[in-house]
Amino acid sequence: MSISKGRNILLVEDNVADADLTRLSLKRAKIEANLTVVIDGTKAIEYLYKQGEYEGRIDPDPDLILLDLNMPKMNGKEVLEKIKQDDNLKRIPVLILSSSQRPEDINTAYDLGANACITKPVDLKNFVEVLTTIEAFWFKIVNPPIK
Repeated sequence: MSISKGRNILLVEDNVADADLTRLSLKRAKIEANLTVVIDGTKAIEYLYKQGEYEGRIDPDPDLILLDLNMPKMNGKEVLEKIKQDDNLKRIPVLILSSSQRPEDINTAYDLGANACITKPVDLKNFVEVLTTIEAFWFKIVNPPIK
């Protein structure tokens, strides 16, 4: 089993099929992590700031955020900017997981403080491989910020 047990991942994804693929890929990769899914950028901010329906949440802040760029209400770039400008949140690694490969999207994400930009895989096999690599790097190799 993975040593990442107890890790908390926040997935910000408006596409239900992509969220389901992420859940299934985590399971297939045997990555033991607590996955929380929110459906848009506004919900992500509410979750992180414990507002709205997340007021009073007691689960810990995420150890890693997987963030889609193209979402309704508040897009991923706006969410990323808000996270990276907040002293309490800016150390949480944010990985852009998007189908966009547009250079301006990728460059803007890095300019705003993204820790990585990853093209979202569309099939289970490749998604499992990507998540396994993410887990190995972010949960086993990297020294995370000290809380």
